[in-house]
Amino acid sequence: MWLGPEEVLVANALWVTERANPFFVLQRRRGHGKGGGLTGLLVGTLDVVLDSSARVAPYRILHQTQDSQVYWTVACGSSRKEITKHWEWLENNLLQTLSIFDSEEDITTFVKGKIHGIIAEENKNLQPQGDEDPGKFKEAELKMRKQFGMPEGEKLVNYYSCSFWKGRVPRQGWLYLTVNHLCFYSFLLGKEVSLVVQWVDVTRLEKNATLLFPESIRVDTRDQELFFSMFLNIGETFKLMEQLANLAMRQLLDSEGFLEDKALPRPIRPHKNISALKRDLDARAKNECYRATFRLPKDERLDGHTGCTLWTPFNKLHIPGQMFISNNYICFASKEEDACRLIIPLREVTIVEKADSSSVLPSPLSISTKSKMTFLFANLKDRDFLVQRISDFLQKTPSKQLGGNTGGTKASVVDPAPESLPAPQEAPEPPTSPSSPLSCPPSFSTQEVPTTSQGLLKVFQKNSPMEDLGAKGAKEKMKEESWSIHFFEYGRGMCMYRTAKTRELVLKGIPESLRGELWLLFSGAWNEMVTHPGYYAELVEKSMGKYSLATEEIERDLHRSMPEHPAFQNELGIAALRRVLTAYAFRNPTIGYCQAMNIVTSVLLLYGSEEEAFWLLVALCERMLPDYYNTRVVGALVDQGIFEELTRDILPRLSEKMQELGVISSISLSWFLTLFLSVMPFESAVVIVDCFFYEGIKVILQVALAVLDANMDQLLDCSDEGEAMTVLGRYLDNVVNKQSISPPIPHLHALLTSGDDPPAEVDIFDLLKVSYEKFSSLRADDIEQMRFKQRLKVIQSLEDTAKRSVVRAIPGDIGFSIEELEDLYMVFKAKHLASQYWGGSRSAAIHRDPSLPYLEQYRIDASQFRELFASLTPWACGSHTPVLAGRMFRLLDQNKDSLINFKEFVTGMSGMYHGDLTEKLKALYKLHLPPALIPEEAESALEATHYFTEDSPSEEALPQERQEGSGSEDIQERREEKGTSPPDYRHYLRIWAKEKEAQKETIKDLPKMNQEQFIELCKTLYNMFSEDPMEQDLYHAIATVASLLLRIGEVGKKFSARTAKKPRNGAHGGDHSSATEEDEPPLPKPHQDPTQECQPPAAGDSQAKASGDTHLGKALQDSHVIAEGGSGEGQGSPSLLLSDDETKDDMSMSSYSVVSTGSLQCEDLTDDTVLVGGDACSPTAAATSRSGGTVDTDWCISFEQILASVLTESVLVNFFEKRVDIGLKIKDQKKVERQFSASSDHEPPGVLS
Repeated sequence: MWLGPEEVLVANALWVTERANPFFVLQRRRGHGKGGGLTGLLVGTLDVVLDSSARVAPYRILHQTQDSQVYWTVACGSSRKEITKHWEWLENNLLQTLSIFDSEEDITTFVKGKIHGIIAEENKNLQPQGDEDPGKFKEAELKMRKQFGMPEGEKLVNYYSCSFWKGRVPRQGWLYLTVNHLCFYSFLLGKEVSLVVQWVDVTRLEKNATLLFPESIRVDTRDQELFFSMFLNIGETFKLMEQLANLAMRQLLDSEGFLEDKALPRPIRPHKNISALKRDLDARAKNECYRATFRLPKDERLDGHTGCTLWTPFNKLHIPGQMFISNNYICFASKEEDACRLIIPLREVTIVEKADSSSVLPSPLSISTKSKMTFLFANLKDRDFLVQRISDFLQKTPSKQLGGNTGGTKASVVDPAPESLPAPQEAPEPPTSPSSPLSCPPSFSTQEVPTTSQGLLKVFQKNSPMEDLGAKGAKEKMKEESWSIHFFEYGRGMCMYRTAKTRELVLKGIPESLRGELWLLFSGAWNEMVTHPGYYAELVEKSMGKYSLATEEIERDLHRSMPEHPAFQNELGIAALRRVLTAYAFRNPTIGYCQAMNIVTSVLLLYGSEEEAFWLLVALCERMLPDYYNTRVVGALVDQGIFEELTRDILPRLSEKMQELGVISSISLSWFLTLFLSVMPFESAVVIVDCFFYEGIKVILQVALAVLDANMDQLLDCSDEGEAMTVLGRYLDNVVNKQSISPPIPHLHALLTSGDDPPAEVDIFDLLKVSYEKFSSLRADDIEQMRFKQRLKVIQSLEDTAKRSVVRAIPGDIGFSIEELEDLYMVFKAKHLASQYWGGSRSAAIHRDPSLPYLEQYRIDASQFRELFASLTPWACGSHTPVLAGRMFRLLDQNKDSLINFKEFVTGMSGMYHGDLTEKLKALYKLHLPPALIPEEAESALEATHYFTEDSPSEEALPQERQEGSGSEDIQERREEKGTSPPDYRHYLRIWAKEKEAQKETIKDLPKMNQEQFIELCKTLYNMFSEDPMEQDLYHAIATVASLLLRIGEVGKKFSARTAKKPRNGAHGGDHSSATEEDEPPLPKPHQDPTQECQPPAAGDSQAKASGDTHLGKALQDSHVIAEGGSGEGQGSPSLLLSDDETKDDMSMSSYSVVSTGSLQCEDLTDDTVLVGGDACSPTAAATSRSGGTVDTDWCISFEQILASVLTESVLVNFFEKRVDIGLKIKDQKKVERQFSASSDHEPPGVLS
């Protein structure tokens, strides 16, 4: 056992050194074992006489360094075997590493840290567990959260002691594996290492051993390579890391799948040494392996497995293996891979009985089925418990299911036709004539759902008797005979014994009459079909007449599906294909429809009824070819990666050439997606499909390798991709099936590959034989391992493609460089994914639809935006920052769904970072107008809105809507359409066209700002300058500008009052616009002295002065219409802009003023000007007031006036013109996301500014 290192001063007293190296010594206690002489005898006696608690283990290992006299005990053992195991671990894992250190002190510190880590890990596994998780584990989880600043939602799965290689130096510490992150922490010799990597960022994960590193785990992300080594159990650690990375890839691929996976089942009984989450992940891995091995439905859960033997009557042997029991099946797999495999559905079981034990047959268990087969298991360890479990599951098996499918597996040997597996009784009768199912495309079928109840091959191939077919007919007859004998010996139906003999028969080719039946059995589709009677008919009925993008694509491809076959040259075959594809698209909208599905489905329909073809398609898409037919054909790309890897390993010379020509990516997709059906003559390809249903993807890879191998010499001589494609195309066109009894079908692919001398014909059975002889070393486990590795690569490269697409969709005038946009995208995406990790309440953000355009897939909500804004904004406003972030979010969220996409986010960021002073001020100005400013922040603005929206003409709202609503209508329209059916691509083209046509907003389009909003703007500016080096100068400048603007607003108020008064005296609105222009005295330019600016209006008539402070009711609203129609709209002079009333801003009128007279300091205004309404109102004002209130409502200011005033202060101009590098802020934000501060008082990202 490992010991906490303790000093030993005299190493050789009473001990004999047996092994030594520069850093460790293995010693045996004198007197233990052979020899030892007198000293040994003395020591032995002492040990025996001493109290047992003081007894010493006979072996120990000490750590030493060359120049030190001090030794440290690191391990002891009661036997040579135990101590040797520890010694070998030290030699394999530590020896090489220790030689790197320069200082002996460092070596000793490292060794002590490593040993303490190992001991802690062993102790962790021995912790008793009263609660769901062990106490130590809970402690570690809390420590992890504190150390890396993780929220409570982040669950720790397990933690391990290991070393992280920083440069050439290992850092001993703890590796924490959580559901979403890999974290490492080490504190050694005063140096701290803290590391956080999100699983979704991992691009490579592999276990390797190199000269530099001992056996280690390599973790790559886009920007770093990490190595971890010296694990106590590297296999377990790596397996768990693989699982977690796989879950993350599933999340990137399809967020719903990930969320389902995250809902882990609760444990039934607490276990001692692992966390609940780790246990559940292990259970999930076993379930997946069990389902894949026996091709069972996706909801099947393994209950347990036990070692046993199975009596096989065909060779009179007891075969050792494992029995697996789940909710609906009892399965058996022999230890030898091909010896025997068995699947017994519980719906078929009639009797389970315990037979009498004997020395020859201990603990036997007999299981009988409805098809009169009896299976005898023996050597069962816990037979009684097993029988009880089977009994429990049998009771849960629905009786209706048992009765309804009795005939399902009771197949007669005499009649081997597919009808021996009848479709459920719910299936309607077949159509009588070929034209009956569908007469016109819009109505998808007649009232009762017609389904073809037998394979189309039977309907369209009027074969003459076998005898007339000569040698081919005789061969087919022999095949049928062989299968009849096989069924007699090994059983027929689901409960057939599957052995090496079964594989042999499959390789020789399945007879046409049995093909449909055996495909259903080998793929596991039969199980799902009999347990879901009527499901297909229901789906067809529901999907009838429903329009979607998938149905449009299906219609387009229907006539391209095997057009050379007579079954698909008429409406019966086409209608059946349409129904199956539409029903599947309706069942699984995530996949919907993908090109190549039509070709595969048409072949399935040739050999089975519609319902059988449907369930075979389900088995293919959801189990046998995972992720093949989704929008990004990820599964096919993954297997293409495996194919490239295998070519590199097995055919290295050819691989190099193929890479150079870029051929593999071109060929393999069509081979894999259509299972060779689109590139080979039909009769040949269907033989490969036979093998595929029995063996899985392994066969496709083997055949692909055999094809390359057969053409190696020609391919090596090729000079370009086209030549290589022609070589392979012509070879595949000439793969023939000489045993086929069907009339030859012209192969369209063959017509495209011309040549004077066609290559020699290749028999498909010879090609299969060669593929098995040369490449059958492929194992299912290895393929799964390779799939994982390639999945990381493929999904990450697709994510990079998505990133580039999104960045390209951002308009060029946004100002950020491509690199900056890509960095911003990564930060934005990380924030979205964080909501999936921990955002239980953020349901809207979590639902990501991978079928949407890339730009719409990742979106964030207000709280996430606040965190990003705080860390990225150049306008840090201290405690005011979250308020400003909230306003920015409301401004960007044009469709009001409380989520913004990346384009909207970047638009907001660009407004703060790019453009000149005018653009930046415009962005800031908009943040203090509705919708950015909410009623709680400016109640007076809200009241004004209510006042005007009730009475004023609707035209007034148009400019505001035009400014803010242009995008929202489009998005709203898009959302509504999405609710009914998936959007058409033309819809997006229309939206993009609209976006391009959108006119650039000018500063004249900006609405005016009322006093309340202006004060909010001043408050923001004060906060913004608080941490600037020029703080005092900026404060002085903004005080001057604010004072000037307040006075300008007062002046503008008088003109507003004057324009309001005239229409009340009966002037016609249309004529008044010119009068207004004439009556208004021109104002000086904004850069002149502010006192001069205020004087000309001060000399105006007294009525204008007095009435400026009162509510003017309807008259004032009339003036809105006048100004809208005439004065100042298109003019540019400051005086006209001042006279322009508040039509551009519904909320520009205030029902009360928050500015006191004292705060304005407007000494130049005449004495009778009233700034805050009170008793001093003039009679005119009182007469015109409708609301009876005496509050200041008219104060307003335009953007041009603010801009002109700011330009007078150079310090303000410099502040806004100053360039800020967003790159540094992005780096800081990435550190927050990925490399959390290791200090205990870690601040969450939102706090950083």
